[in-house]
Amino acid sequence: MSEAALPAASPRVALEGWRAHLAALGALALAILAIFHRDAAAMASIWWNSSTYEHCLVIVPIIAWLVWQRAPLLASIEPKSWPLPLLWIALGGLGWLVGEAAGVSLARQLGLVMMLQGAVAALLGRGVTAGLIFPLFYALFLVPAGDGLIPPLQTITAKLCMIFLAIVHVPATIDGVFIATPAGLFKVAEACSGAKFLVAMIALGALVANLGFRSWWRRAAFMVVCVAVPVLANGLRAFGTIWVAQYRGAQSAEGFDHVVYGWVFFGVVIALVLAMSWKFFDRPADAPPFDLARATDEAAKQRASWSLPVAAVAALALSLAAPAWEIVATGSAATSPDIALATPGGWTEVSDPKGTPWRPRFDGAHGPAAHYRNAQGQEVDVVLAYFDQQGDGRSLVGFGHGAVDPDGPWAWTADLPAPADGRAERLVGPGERIVVSFYDVGGMITGSPARVKIETLKRRLLGGPQYAAAYLVSADETKGGRAAIDHFLGGLGPIKPALDHMVGVR
Repeated sequence: MSEAALPAASPRVALEGWRAHLAALGALALAILAIFHRDAAAMASIWWNSSTYEHCLVIVPIIAWLVWQRAPLLASIEPKSWPLPLLWIALGGLGWLVGEAAGVSLARQLGLVMMLQGAVAALLGRGVTAGLIFPLFYALFLVPAGDGLIPPLQTITAKLCMIFLAIVHVPATIDGVFIATPAGLFKVAEACSGAKFLVAMIALGALVANLGFRSWWRRAAFMVVCVAVPVLANGLRAFGTIWVAQYRGAQSAEGFDHVVYGWVFFGVVIALVLAMSWKFFDRPADAPPFDLARATDEAAKQRASWSLPVAAVAALALSLAAPAWEIVATGSAATSPDIALATPGGWTEVSDPKGTPWRPRFDGAHGPAAHYRNAQGQEVDVVLAYFDQQGDGRSLVGFGHGAVDPDGPWAWTADLPAPADGRAERLVGPGERIVVSFYDVGGMITGSPARVKIETLKRRLLGGPQYAAAYLVSADETKGGRAAIDHFLGGLGPIKPALDHMVGVR
């Protein structure tokens, strides 16, 4: 059939169609946000309170501007509901369910955004979706993702500092994220990793790549620059702080860091990246925001078409399916009132530990902690953290949870040979200490954080005991270190029956 033979909708009919579809979309979006209000509120709170994700506050108006920019062209395309994007909503619901089961807020929030994207596509049709493809994609940057980049970026920043220090002939040694020079001991802390600059730069880079380039290879090259330059610049900033301390003292270095650190530094990085890339822009400033002819072709290719009420109800039903399944699978959590530590023979609980206090971090957990000493003078700290049920902010593993409290004086430096079903780590702070950890997920004992996530996910999706516990034994190197821990655990006996007894499983 020729293009001329296609019947054209009158402006009045097209307008009425848009009004109905936009009203239905608005109602559906509000319903989805109401169902997942906890995740929407958590995202907004992170945007407002976390410096790493405060750039997300401007992404919402950017998306609104991108849609407004496309509105005149979109008005010529008739919206038609269709079923294919319901698969995207189902995938988003599955992602939310996996995130809820595994205690991963990132997966839940990504699932929410995907369900909203799918709602737009399902109710407006293939042609309109083609015109809105970049704003829909850009909505993914609303998800506060990037905490997982912090540890590797700390390591990269520390190694870059060592390279720069070697260039200027400043003697230095590195131990994990600690750098020792004649001026003192420096730590590349979480806040110094440069994660917030990198995450924001990637979001900005994606926008500029869409607005400034037509060629896909130029867009890809620009995104590589947006990743590499902030990482290198942050390494240079950290090096500069150490270098100033070497020749001007720690107080001058602190002042230098305060001057160059923050959004002023990021602004300089943005200016450098744009200055390097400006002459390579190949998209005219007056180019239309999207290819209308292509979007029209996509609209003509849409074969299946559902009525607006059926599509809206189907999208809402799919959105409700994930939380409904989670409620059915987990049921109510059983509580354990008999949580108590076990004391091996030859060890005595004491209340006068010396040195810098150590405590792990497990928000939302409860359980005892104690300090033990034996006749040989060895000393260990023992902590049992118990969850009736893992959930949002209450999990065995995750950023900020584990043997190291990010707000405390200790920092992880290395994994060590682990006992069976356990994990061993070396921490550095005011001194050195060893921590051995065991995770108990409904009776399954492991030292692997990945195994914890998998087992938790399985139990939240398919049912089973929902309780979880972490059992940690730690010793300062001056009080016996690993030998003291092994002696204590040897007196405790096999870990599974010991843990079952401590958490009240009979």
